[in-house]
Amino acid sequence: MALSMVDYIVVGTGLAGICFTEKLASEGKTFVVIDNEKRSSSLMAGGMYNPVVLKRFTDVWKVGEQLDIALPFYAALERKLGEKFIFEMPLYRRLLSVEEQNNWFHAADKPNLEKYLSPKLVRNEINGVKSPFGFGEVNYTGYVETKTLIKAYRAYLNEIKSYRQEDFDYDCLSYTEDEVSYKDIVAKHIVFAEGFGMLQNPFFKDLPLDGTKGEVLLVKIPNLNIDIILKANVFLIPVGNDLYKVGATYDWEDKTDTTTEEGLRELLEGLRDVVDLDFEVVAHNAGVRPTVKDRRPLLGRSRESARIHVLNGLGTRGVLLGPFLAEKLYNNIEKAMELEENISIHRYKKFKF
Repeated sequence: MALSMVDYIVVGTGLAGICFTEKLASEGKTFVVIDNEKRSSSLMAGGMYNPVVLKRFTDVWKVGEQLDIALPFYAALERKLGEKFIFEMPLYRRLLSVEEQNNWFHAADKPNLEKYLSPKLVRNEINGVKSPFGFGEVNYTGYVETKTLIKAYRAYLNEIKSYRQEDFDYDCLSYTEDEVSYKDIVAKHIVFAEGFGMLQNPFFKDLPLDGTKGEVLLVKIPNLNIDIILKANVFLIPVGNDLYKVGATYDWEDKTDTTTEEGLRELLEGLRDVVDLDFEVVAHNAGVRPTVKDRRPLLGRSRESARIHVLNGLGTRGVLLGPFLAEKLYNNIEKAMELEENISIHRYKKFKF
C-alpha cells in the first residue's frame, strides 16, 4: 500500500475533532481523520450554548472571545456543508422567587453581564408554563443541532477522501523527532480528539478525564408553541414540528451510554415541573461528556513526543469551546504560541503522559 503523506492525523469526529479539522482546512493543511463512529457524546448533546452560568448568574470564562470565534465559525461551516445546524434564539430563565428577581437585576447591572442579561423581566404568559415570577432573558444564545453537523461533516470528509471509519490501533502508531506514522499514513502531527475514549489512549490515559453521563429526551408537546429556549430545572429546546429536546441529567458514577429509568424519571419530573401540558416521549438518549474535575479543557502535547497532541475535556460547553480551543491548539503547534496554564495538560505536574 502506498504511503499517504499529510500534515495531520486527527482522531475523532465529535465537536472537538470537527473544530480542529476545520481549522486545518481553513489554513490549507492536509489531513486524514479517523473515527470508529461507535461512541460520541456530541451526537447525543442538547447542543445549547449560552454565555452565562445560570445557577449563579456569572459569565462563562472568556465567553466574549468564544462567541466571537464560534458564531462566525458555524455560519461559515453551514455555507460550506450546505446544511442548517445552528439556530440562534433567546433563552428564558424561569425565576422562582422575588429573591431570584432581585439577584437577576443585580447581575444584569454588572459590566461583564449587561451585554448578555436583559434588565427587564419577561412577564409574558406562555401557554402551559408555570411562571408566577416571570423570566430573565439571556442574549447571544441558541443551539447547534450536533447530529446534523457531525453527519454532514463526515460526509464531507468522505467526499474529499480524507476519512477512515475504523478503530484506532495505538500499537500501529510510531514517531520520530520529525513525524508520526500510522499504518500507511505519515504526518507531521497527530491530534487526539476522542472525547471519553481518551481513557484508552496510552499517551494521555493518566490525565484526570472524569466523564459525566447525561441523558436527554426528545418530546412532542403540541400546544406549547415556543420559539425560545426555556431553562428551569431542565432545559427545553424547540427543534420544530412541536418537538423539544429536554435535558439534561448529570451522573458522575455511570460511564455507559445506556439510558436509565432513573434518568428518565428525573427528566420527566423536571418537565412536569415547568410545563402543564400533555406530551409524548419520542426518544431517550444518553452519552458521557468528556469532563474534567477542575472544569477546564485538556490541550497540549505528549511528554513523549512534540508530534502527539490532545484536544479534549470540552464538557458541557463544547459548542462554544470547540472553535476557540481548536484555534488555541493550532497556534500552539504551528506558531509556538504558549497555551495558558489553565487549559494546558501540563498544569497536572503529577501525571505521567
